Amino acid sequence: MNRDKLIAQVKNEYARIASSESQQHFHQTTTEITPEAYYENLLSNVIDEINKGTFDNFKSGEEVVTAIANDKSWLSGWK
Repeated sequence: MNRDKLIAQVKNEYARIASSESQQHFHQTTTEITPEAYYENLLSNVIDEINKGTFDNFKSGEEVVTAIANDKSWLSGWK
């Protein structure tokens, strides 16, 4: 898939998740960072990996977001 298109899809997925009502749980478990800041940081790492070609075999942004949600080791710079 085209990397620019994949980045756009991933941005849309994280925007949707960050604004979701279900983020109430995030506020209950984390006091140090807002959901928006968390997803901005995550998105930055994902875009870096997309540009490196890590997700070249993925078919959609949703597939990338799901893979990362299940395993952060996809992100070489994640802390």
